[in-house]
Amino acid sequence: MKDKRQKQIDDAGVSIDQKLIEEGAAQLNSEIQVLEAWLTELDSSDKDTSEVLAARKSYNDMLSSRKEMLSTLAKQAKLQSVGSN
Repeated sequence: MKDKRQKQIDDAGVSIDQKLIEEGAAQLNSEIQVLEAWLTELDSSDKDTSEVLAARKSYNDMLSSRKEMLSTLAKQAKLQSVGSN
């Protein structure tokens, strides 16, 4: 009985609220869209100054990071949905 109660406490501590996952995913998708728009603007400009190159690298790094976070969040949501069934 004690082991079962401890497992429930452990599961609750690791579990992320579904609404929080949805809000996080929405925020990340929004940031991804903004970064992609900024990169499109940079790509359409004829300037290849050091500032533009630095901005492009920075935006690409941020975009990659957001996509990785979104993927991790999706995996967490899937694990939780499997675990709760």
